[in-house]
Amino acid sequence: MAKQNSDYQNILAELRQGVFKPVYFLSGEEPYYIDVICNYIIENALDETEREFNQTVMYGSDVNIKDVINAAKRFPVMARRQLVVVKEAQSISDIDKLEFYLKKPQPSTVLVICYKYKKVDKRKKFAVELPKVGVLFESKKLYDNQIPAFISEYLISFGLSIDPKTAQMLAEYLGTDLCNVVSELDKLKVGLPASVKSVTAEMVERSVGISKTFNNFELRAALINKDVFKVNQIVAHFGKDPKSNPFLLTVSTLFDFFANLMAYYYLPDKSDASVAKAFGVNPYFAKDYHLAAKNYNGWKTMEIISLLREYDARSKGFGGGSASENELLKELVYRIMN
Repeated sequence: MAKQNSDYQNILAELRQGVFKPVYFLSGEEPYYIDVICNYIIENALDETEREFNQTVMYGSDVNIKDVINAAKRFPVMARRQLVVVKEAQSISDIDKLEFYLKKPQPSTVLVICYKYKKVDKRKKFAVELPKVGVLFESKKLYDNQIPAFISEYLISFGLSIDPKTAQMLAEYLGTDLCNVVSELDKLKVGLPASVKSVTAEMVERSVGISKTFNNFELRAALINKDVFKVNQIVAHFGKDPKSNPFLLTVSTLFDFFANLMAYYYLPDKSDASVAKAFGVNPYFAKDYHLAAKNYNGWKTMEIISLLREYDARSKGFGGGSASENELLKELVYRIMN
């Protein structure tokens, strides 16, 4: 999914073939991929009739590594394997001692350790031993520009398509928390008739609650086009519902674009493919950079970046003044376009 890393896909492909390693150490800052792998193993390592005596789920806050090792060393009961799952393993203070089990893991045990929100120091002895007998997986957070591809690929896996503009709109609204993104996408697809094969902006508006007309994506497009009327319409709409349209998210969205636009001027090749590759976007959006470069020269782009930093600071109470976020946004967009 979304080029997280090939390891994730390789691990799942191997599991789908019925190949289970003795140890899976699933670590990293993105919990979504850890959960997917762990849940797949739980659902498929044992038959339903085998689980009562051969499946053990432990929590790191309740055990130490000795408890884990003792559970892993047991033999299965009337089954070819047993499954031991350790959740919240980042709470185990003596996790380093896992190295003693890794020297001779129980071949009839599948040990799954979920070590979330943290990276493992790969210089540790147990981390060095892990790949020799099992799987050491690091689940990395996706960048903002990778979320639209994740959304598209996730929906494709259910036989649904989504156009790049709608995927981008969803990504900017939902953020980079993949568990939240997937939750919203699941709600969206559950509400679709079986005959529907393509997700549209109208469907997203009804299901997720994003206005297809008044959102950060459309504000950015209006600023790129210097469409004063549309910009003012969107800003006024944001002012009516500030909770759903936080100022900091708007500033962040605009900053990312104009920072990329600054880099655009230095690209030796400004073809759609080159722009898409440089900024990690769908080639569909390369036209935004071409148009923005016509409407905002390099000096103006530098000024806009400075303005975004200034208004970000002002919204956080620096620089004095008591303007509301909507008043700050009105000032900001005026100064961007003038």
